[in-house]
Amino acid sequence: MDQIRWIIMSSFLMLLVQFTAARTFSYPIVKVGDDVTLSCDNGMDDQDQCEGVIWFFVNPGNEGLTLFEHGQIQAKSDRLSVTENCSLVIKNIKHDDVGRYDCGHFRSGKLHGEDTVAALYVVNMSEQKDDDSVTLVCSVSGYAFGCFHTVSWRYGDDATATISPTANESALTTANKWTAEETNNTTSENNNRTKPEETGMKMKVQ
Repeated sequence: MDQIRWIIMSSFLMLLVQFTAARTFSYPIVKVGDDVTLSCDNGMDDQDQCEGVIWFFVNPGNEGLTLFEHGQIQAKSDRLSVTENCSLVIKNIKHDDVGRYDCGHFRSGKLHGEDTVAALYVVNMSEQKDDDSVTLVCSVSGYAFGCFHTVSWRYGDDATATISPTANESALTTANKWTAEETNNTTSENNNRTKPEETGMKMKVQ
């Protein structure tokens, strides 16, 4: 049993460092505190109740962790679950969830169908209060497949009122609504990069 497990995990780890045409990529982006569902679309109709499905996670530091195997959650987290179609559900997203999620369907130690790769980006917003001002911070962090995102500020519900990073207001009240908007600004990939990536913007309101 241990030998079969080692063969399966060795095959899966090899897939993590080899990019092939048989892969399906997605780049979901979600805010801290939200939930996300990552699909395991490997082209297999018979999932055997997900018995042969493995979900594997790699953080930006290239540290790997098996999340789901043998039909059961392996990671010690009550925020993880797997649906009937083998999609991975992560609740209450945290900054530590940034990374790469691989899903593969194995039979007798061999990968069947396509493996699915999701590079999860996480948006985090925070505020830093000073005596007479508040600095709003918005950042987008993700696994290093290339820089895909930019951040812009918008004020209130007016979608046309874009605020520059250096914009100041004379007063700030609790009724004011500041939001950060993320946009995808490129489709290029850089598969050789291993450093974590983060795009951010600060705005000081006085």
